[in-house]
Amino acid sequence: MLQIEHFSKTYPGGKRAVDDLTLHVRPGEILGFLGHNGAGKTTTIRAVAGVMDFTEGRIVIDGHDIQREPTAAKLATAFLPDNPDLYDFLTGIQYLTFIADLYEIPAKLRQDRIAQYADAFALTGNLGSPIGSYSHGMKQKLALISALIRQPRLLVLDEPFVGLDPAASHLLKGFLADLCAAGGAVFFSTHVLEVAERLCHRIAIIKEGRLIRLGSTAELVGDATLEEVFLDLEGGSHE
Repeated sequence: MLQIEHFSKTYPGGKRAVDDLTLHVRPGEILGFLGHNGAGKTTTIRAVAGVMDFTEGRIVIDGHDIQREPTAAKLATAFLPDNPDLYDFLTGIQYLTFIADLYEIPAKLRQDRIAQYADAFALTGNLGSPIGSYSHGMKQKLALISALIRQPRLLVLDEPFVGLDPAASHLLKGFLADLCAAGGAVFFSTHVLEVAERLCHRIAIIKEGRLIRLGSTAELVGDATLEEVFLDLEGGSHE
């Protein structure tokens, strides 16, 4: 579903944020991408989502190279950044309608999907209000709805549970499982290790821009806590 091959990113001034990363996310899989702040998670996530240019390596989504076929790759992908920009001057329903128009979701489907997810996240009553009046948690829910109504093949998430209440977090986990059951995949970055431990099929750990460990959650955790695994890892292994 997602193939990252020898991806590197160097910023102006010479800072190398990601160094020769190779990582695959399989259909039907939730893969957690872990690392402390500054490890290179967000740089990688943004490159996969098609919102950051790069010159080293290759990224392929659902068979589409994102540099050679950017439109097809983006149509297969929905991206939720950690602090989504949602146009505060629009109402919630105007924003969701804009997203549905952008991705050419038929009218009946968009109505059903918006109703389904807005009801699930208890946001229906707020869709007529300006987004600027929303709390951070409400904005996060609206951004999630805008991603889910597209029913993407690959869902890319950056710290998706930050700002969500326990009920919304539980719902999101269920929706991610449904997407994977339908043959899609989820790639999400987090530093909340307990979330990754409960949710992910596999975990990739990045440190100072390099992949240092990749394996099933059970293999990485064993009898230790994920925090202990993360802090004690040295060296590296690749898929």
